[in-house]
Amino acid sequence: MHPSKGVTLLLLAVLALGADASPPASVREQEIAQCLPGEVQTWGDGRDRPAAAVALHFVLDPQGAPAWFDVATVLLAVEAAAKAWSPCGVQAQVTLAPNAKAPASTEGLVRVVWSEAGSAGAAGLANLSQKTLSLNPAMFALLRKVNPQHDARETLQMVISHEMGHFFGVMAHSRRCVDVTSYYNDGKGQTCNIRGGGKLPLGVEYRATLPTACDIARCRAANGIGLPP
Repeated sequence: MHPSKGVTLLLLAVLALGADASPPASVREQEIAQCLPGEVQTWGDGRDRPAAAVALHFVLDPQGAPAWFDVATVLLAVEAAAKAWSPCGVQAQVTLAPNAKAPASTEGLVRVVWSEAGSAGAAGLANLSQKTLSLNPAMFALLRKVNPQHDARETLQMVISHEMGHFFGVMAHSRRCVDVTSYYNDGKGQTCNIRGGGKLPLGVEYRATLPTACDIARCRAANGIGLPP
């Protein structure tokens, strides 16, 4: 099991956002698109390793989803995350249960489910031993209650992308604020990094919704494709 307090903190940050809040564009967009030498840094809370299998098969079970997340919306988010992580060199497919055909091997099978228990109180949780990516309907209900004007699809994408990264082998959490695999802080007074020494802006979500260039660099290195900057 890989606990993800990061996406819990991520979701709590979104709860405090204003309806029109958006992060500064210029530096953030550059950080998403580029990974400069020396920028790959983690909190040291894990060690990246090869993906759970040479080919991953994510099967979405839409049962239990909040009413405002229709099947197509959630499926699209899972597909977008899988496509964005694909430069790691690991094949991935996404299908919808119960229409998914049984794969030849269950080695790379990952069930994407809505489960408050499976999420262990976080917004999402990647359980590598159980091969589940659990999304917490209660946390998304809280988000909708506290900040109803926020586009929850962005948070849904962020959580799915973050948790899916663990199955691709990105285990440690990033100290680069913009990375989808990041933690904003370590709970001990240390905060994440922004290019040029910038400060994390208050009231906005700085993380990307999909893996950044540095996320992919780490994933490729973990799977034996190139080295991180």
